[in-house]
Amino acid sequence: MKTGIKVIGQSGYEIDAKGLDNGVTLTADIVRLWTAKGYGKQAMATAAVDSLVVRPTTTAMATLRNNSTTKVLAIERVFGHNLVAVANSAFSLWLCLHPVLAAVTNDITVRNGTNGGAGGSETSFDNGATVTDDGWFPWGVSDHTVTVTTPGGVVEAPVNGRLVVPPGGAISVQSVGSTTSVTICAGFHWFEVPITEYLNNY
Repeated sequence: MKTGIKVIGQSGYEIDAKGLDNGVTLTADIVRLWTAKGYGKQAMATAAVDSLVVRPTTTAMATLRNNSTTKVLAIERVFGHNLVAVANSAFSLWLCLHPVLAAVTNDITVRNGTNGGAGGSETSFDNGATVTDDGWFPWGVSDHTVTVTTPGGVVEAPVNGRLVVPPGGAISVQSVGSTTSVTICAGFHWFEVPITEYLNNY
């Protein structure tokens, strides 16, 4: 009888443990394998959008929709860059996972793969989409800028696969700031994983 064994590596991800005649060897963590297979993708808006100063509802700064019927999107991270700094400002990223979302416009974005391959994917990236308020939650940490002359930093929400977009679903991001003058270019980093392979790894 064969038994599959998995262990938790230092990165926090599950790692396959394979038996050999002289002991056990560990393979690379799953996200490195997905990267090598070309599953990793990134997309980022090409224009900045004003932050909200209230809780997000039905307008998203950016939305990533899964157009595939055979793959899930394992979200690795969501990020936003403060394009122009504003004195004594702060902002944070809020995410909303949509189990089902109608097709969205595929706006022009910066795209690429994370293994040196092409950035084409089975997704649509929409700036300013009208979405269902399926529940917004803050992720990551806020960023503070104190000068009006230096562009602000990047805020990153390290999701690390804890949000998964099913076929026909989507994920949205919105920036909530101390003022609408905080303008953000938002983006996503994800893995497009065949459903059967995803389920076999968890």
